Parts: sequence; structure tokens; C-alpha cells
Amino acid sequence: MAESVSLDMERIYLGGKEHHIRTGCGSVSVIVYGDQDKPALITYPDLALNHMSCFQGLFFCPEAASLLLHNFCIYHISPPGHELGAAAICPDDHVPSAEDLADQIIEVLNYFGLGAVMCMGVTAGAYILSLFAIKYRDRVLGLILVSPLCKAPSWTEWIFNKVMSNLLYFYGVCGLLKECLLQRYFSKEVRGNAEVPESEIVEACRKLLDERKSVNILRFLQAINQRPDITEGLKRLKCRTLVFVGDSSPFHSEAIHMSSKLDRRYSALVEVQACGSMVTEEQPHAMLIPMEYFFMGYGLYRPSYFSHSPRSPLTASCISPELLSPESMGLKLKPIKTRLSLQV
Repeated sequence: MAESVSLDMERIYLGGKEHHIRTGCGSVSVIVYGDQDKPALITYPDLALNHMSCFQGLFFCPEAASLLLHNFCIYHISPPGHELGAAAICPDDHVPSAEDLADQIIEVLNYFGLGAVMCMGVTAGAYILSLFAIKYRDRVLGLILVSPLCKAPSWTEWIFNKVMSNLLYFYGVCGLLKECLLQRYFSKEVRGNAEVPESEIVEACRKLLDERKSVNILRFLQAINQRPDITEGLKRLKCRTLVFVGDSSPFHSEAIHMSSKLDRRYSALVEVQACGSMVTEEQPHAMLIPMEYFFMGYGLYRPSYFSHSPRSPLTASCISPELLSPESMGLKLKPIKTRLSLQV
């Protein structure tokens, strides 16, 4: 059964159609997978990544594929210039702010005629989607945030981002820049050391980073490094929110802070042991059970047996607060031990 699901998932996932949508602050690439009559799941990746380098591990996990691809039509939004094969953006073009990037998403939804959507983002992408949810609350059914940000950059992060900005400006996507990014994404367990080689997911990510244009990364980095604090806005969110964070993520404390500011009636936190920021790639299986409980409140199951394909919205009101209690989300087990053995 797992093999047949995997093959079906691969066929669906690799058969996506790319759309280039002109918005008020430039063109944006959106890759669509699945039946567009189904409810929409919007994804947004972290800095220097796109759907292949940020979400492939999750969507190539057969169990997650049967949960996500059979219940949703997936809309992978890439930050400007981060899509596969993207050319360098003209340096003279306006550099969008974080708010501009959030406003791009509403234009994408309107282009496809979507109503309220489910959202999934990683770190910088989680920030953009959170800002979008604050600004356009009626267009968001739920948030799945992986190692999210909500505060303005700390001095430590600001300086680190400035170092990366200088590397991008003067040296492009050089070896040192890639090491900085890999440290941002992954735990030291999979990055390897002198005795242990780096894992295949890190190798694959390193190769995909070679395809990014330095000016395109720099523009997104500048937007994120100038982001405003959205903590107060989080208190106005009423959509259900599921937060994942690896306990080795450099943004672990940021995610804990954000979770503490969300309404506990509508949110849950899952900490993943021995994992970096990009849980979607490093330990996607750790996301499965919490997402299953999260989606049950929307009437979604694995596998799905829809007799019809509702366009939108999934009624968030049918979720009982008890469903997302710490006990029902498995948080009594945290930190969740998801790695039995480390294979490299």
C-alpha cells in the first residue's frame, strides 16, 4: 500500500503547473498541484528556498502525501526570484518589503478565485503568512507554521543577516554563504562534521542553493531583516494555528515566544527533538500526527473519502477547542523523539 501511495503522490506532485502572476510589486511564481476544486493549501518557503528545497521532504513522505495531496489543491508560492530557473532580478527594481510580499499573496488568491485558504510556511515564509493572516483574517482558515518568526530581528540576527547580505553583494552564493544558510536550516546532526559526512538532504539543499541568484536572495533577505514586530497582531488572530519547531533551530526561542502570544484556545505547539528549523525536510514524519489531529476538525482524514470536492471554505467553526488541547495534540510527549537512528 505504501508503494502505491508513493507512486501516486510522485505522479501528482511532479505534474504541477507553473503560473507567473503579475502583481503590484512584481511577478510571482506559483506552482499548482492537484484538483483546483478542492480546498486550497498555500505554502511559502524560507530564505533562498522554493517548494523543491523546502517542502519536498514533506510532500514525498507517503503518509503526508495521502493527507495533504488528497485533501487539498496545493499552491506553492515562491518569493520573487526564488522559483526554479529564475533569472536575476534587475537591481534597479523596487525591493519589496515584508508587507509587500504579504500583499502579493492576496493578489495570488484573487487571481485563482480562491476564498479562505489553509497556509503553511517555514521561518521567513511563516512570518510572511502570519502577516498575511493578520491583514486578511477572513481569507485564512488555518496556519501551519514551522520555526516561525514574529518579532523584529534581534541584534544577533540582524548582524548575522548583514554578514550574509555582504557576502551576497560581494561574493554571490559562495561557500561561506551556503554554510550560513545550512546552519539556519538544519541541525548539526545532519550537517555532519569531520568524522560524519553530511546527510543527503543537506547535500541536495546545497546543490539547489547553487541555482539561486544572489541578487534575488539579497532582496528577500533585506525584506526580512527590516520586518516589523507583529506580536500585537497575533492577538487578533482567530484562525487555528499549529506551530512546529526543532529544538536545535536557531529560531527556537522565537517560535516559543510566538506560541505564547497566540490564543491558547486556537493554537498548539509541537517541539521536535534533534531537529533544526526546516522540520519539513529534516523530520517530516514528526509533522504527520499533529497535522492529522489539526485537520480532523475541518472534516479531513487520511486517506480522504470526499464524495465531492468543496471549493472553499472549510468551516473552521467546526473545530472544538478541546481538539487542539496540549493533550490531544500529543504535547505531553514533548520533546517528541522522532529519530530512532540517524542515517547518513
